[in-house]
Amino acid sequence: MSQTRANSEMLYRVLGSTNEKVSAIGLGGWHIGLKHVDEQLAIRIVRTAIDRGITFMDNSWDYNGGVSEIRMGKALRDRYRDKVFLMTKIDGRSKKAAAKQLDESLQRLQVDYIDLVQHHEILRHEDPYRVFDPEGANAALIEAREAGKLRYIGFTGHKDPYVHLHMLEIAASHQFKFDTVQMPLNVMDAHYRSFEKLVLPELVKQNIGVLGMKSLANGILLRSNTVEPIECLHYALNLPTSVVITGIDSMEILEQALTAVRTFQPMDEQQVRSLLAKTAKAASSGEFEPFKTSSIFDSTAQNPDWLGDEPQRIQQLMPS
Repeated sequence: MSQTRANSEMLYRVLGSTNEKVSAIGLGGWHIGLKHVDEQLAIRIVRTAIDRGITFMDNSWDYNGGVSEIRMGKALRDRYRDKVFLMTKIDGRSKKAAAKQLDESLQRLQVDYIDLVQHHEILRHEDPYRVFDPEGANAALIEAREAGKLRYIGFTGHKDPYVHLHMLEIAASHQFKFDTVQMPLNVMDAHYRSFEKLVLPELVKQNIGVLGMKSLANGILLRSNTVEPIECLHYALNLPTSVVITGIDSMEILEQALTAVRTFQPMDEQQVRSLLAKTAKAASSGEFEPFKTSSIFDSTAQNPDWLGDEPQRIQQLMPS
């Protein structure tokens, strides 16, 4: 994997086949919209991250009712927009819902275009069919790309690696190749329903940009008392990830992420094995990866209206 250090602090990697260079650590958008983070602090976190070399910005149309995108939009004003690779996600599975959400994201972020837009929470086996329906969300994103509203298209999910593989298969059957895929990659994932073992090799083979998330699972991994935060970040950075997206809700946590990148050295097999051995027992049941084993993290399950209408042709098959 091609990577460079532009300065002593930040590592940059190539995003799949896009040839875009992005920071190996990405700033997670969810945390900057949380209630305990005021707007002033959120803007300070984003701008300090950019000043320190972080270029990859993560967000989503549904994060904190739009607050996360609004705050990021304010932080990216003035000279900051041109320094970042901006990503957001949309939940709509129908063309109409996806187009509407994308336009709302553009407004909140106060930008003319978004670098990368991803289909969010591909969790169910029917999601790929809805996204790639002729009146599905991917048609909206392709039109938006042609109109200059976005540059690249990807998808995300945190539930089941087989759903990710299914999404890649359905995309290929429509002669479509994603630019990026986002998924949980952490020291516990390797032991349970593993994206690292099942999906990562396929992304590397197809040269699709790998976006790792949940490297600390919002701090839940640390409650296992088996690993330290820096170890978690180093493990994710050691995988063939383009970006490891991490949630940052304080200046201290930002400093921790920057320290992880600055001190990162490629790990040998023995180092990886010993880290995985420490987490094997705690990880075996999925207890510390509740995004895989519960619906607590499934915002689209709690808000099914975000997905939009089922495809017309499916509805027409139903008996009246």
